[in-house]
Amino acid sequence: MMKHNEIYSAAQLTAFIHEVGFLPLLDSGIPGYAAEDIVTEDCRYVVFPDGGWDWPLWKWKGPIVSEGGCVYGKFFNKKAGFISREWWPDFCNYRRSKYPVPAEGTIDDIILTTLREQGSLITRELRAACGFDGPKMRSKFDCYVTRLQMACLIVTEDFVYPTDKHGREYGWGRSLLTTPEALMGREGFHCSRTPQESYERLLAYFRALLPEASDKQILRLIG
Repeated sequence: MMKHNEIYSAAQLTAFIHEVGFLPLLDSGIPGYAAEDIVTEDCRYVVFPDGGWDWPLWKWKGPIVSEGGCVYGKFFNKKAGFISREWWPDFCNYRRSKYPVPAEGTIDDIILTTLREQGSLITRELRAACGFDGPKMRSKFDCYVTRLQMACLIVTEDFVYPTDKHGREYGWGRSLLTTPEALMGREGFHCSRTPQESYERLLAYFRALLPEASDKQILRLIG
């Protein structure tokens, strides 16, 4: 659906994100509109005969977020993706108007307070710090964190990978979570529009960006 040059590096994908403003990582529900759809075949997930795997696109997430000036989190219908800092103020302005400020003492408030006090924590550390360390608590905790990301109250600062005895990184990596305020400062939120004006601006932009997508598909992204 989207026209683009062949993308085969983190730098090229970063430039593309800044060009389009918003880009889901994986399937967005709109054909062709996801990072996995626009990178070359060599950069997609591959499994080797010995059971090993490689996924360059997955490994690019950290550099794009930490060095590329993009915001990353579960923003699009509870699915992960990137937003350029140019568009973040309008997106955040609208989304925060949809979600009430967490009431004091609620689980959402405890998670945010803990994160603000610590600055940044990987998901496992945040879960333990909030007391979600019992059996079957991981998925329940993840639901709260996802909701806070949809509300633009939590973002991913980077990804932390375990290392083997040779110092080589392995595995899927762990999200290093923080608040947008800690990541960008208050200047990253300046928006002179009302939430409704931000919504109308977002809707018009997505309609122009994805002319073949239906309003229903677009509204799932905007939230």
